[in-house]
Amino acid sequence: MKILVTGVAGFIGYHVAQRLLAQGESVVAIDNLNPYYDVRLKEARLQRLQSHQGFEFVRMDLTDAGGIADLFRSHRPQRVIHLAAQPGVRYSLENPHAYVESNLVGFLNILEGCRHQQVEHLVYASSSSVYGTNVTMPFSVDQAVDHPVSLYAATKKANELMAHTYSHLFGLPTTGLRFFTVYGPWGRPDMALFLFTKAILEGRPIDVFNSGKMRRDFTYIDDIVEGIVRTAARPAQPAVGAEAQEPGRSTAPYRIYNIGNHTPVELMTLIEHLEKKLGKTAAKNFLPMQPGDVPATWADVSDLMQDTGFQPSTPIDVGISRFVDWYLEYYRGGQLRVES
Repeated sequence: MKILVTGVAGFIGYHVAQRLLAQGESVVAIDNLNPYYDVRLKEARLQRLQSHQGFEFVRMDLTDAGGIADLFRSHRPQRVIHLAAQPGVRYSLENPHAYVESNLVGFLNILEGCRHQQVEHLVYASSSSVYGTNVTMPFSVDQAVDHPVSLYAATKKANELMAHTYSHLFGLPTTGLRFFTVYGPWGRPDMALFLFTKAILEGRPIDVFNSGKMRRDFTYIDDIVEGIVRTAARPAQPAVGAEAQEPGRSTAPYRIYNIGNHTPVELMTLIEHLEKKLGKTAAKNFLPMQPGDVPATWADVSDLMQDTGFQPSTPIDVGISRFVDWYLEYYRGGQLRVES
């Protein structure tokens, strides 16, 4: 099986590629190594992947329509796992054009490649951010998601609509996965757990938004990868009858799933687990809610569990412990200096 993984130097892409290679799959991977965060971390992830047989890396930007088309023609992947995107809710307020170029134009180029090379299944990253102002918990794919509160969320909702169009018009099986706050080793430096760990170790106060009352469905990376791999192996099928009218289903080969831990955790609880693991108490700078943020997320993953057997299994204290162990080994072990 030849699988194209986009965003392979990113947090989730790296782990997914590792899992596929361990299974014996052939992985063609692309990334543009953009400087949204420290490129050296991305290069270190890539270096670990390049030691595997069956791995081929192509440095390419999603907006390069001709390059993406050539890549699909030359490699003819059977499945595509599309994880490349411009991430970050707050950054979308500062640099909106980056989100349109990467998340909309780039996604269109991937859809076109899949269409013309008759890819058997496209799995792509959506986000829990699409739920926006929804207050009904847990978040379900059967709920409407028409009120995003950040441009990042709007682009992810647009991806779902674009995917449905290609599923309907061209019979392309597509599955969107709404990720819920992914964390773990080799994670993103702009995420809260990474920022908190760095600040606590350096003796600096941590910024705690919404007075620490925000609740997030923190999901450990191994659980996310398990869900992605299981989903990729099961191409979306058209729904029939009343099911076809549900927001996450269609008469086209189109599917939307939540992928989360199904256990929301208050931000202060995460901080307490982190303090215990580090053996240090954090000085806390309590701040109001930031624009584009939501007070709580909670994934209803029943559809994914029923269809693929997905079962999140990593409690927050175990996941934090594994992250800190990696962080200390990676940064304190002299592999890479953390820049302020």
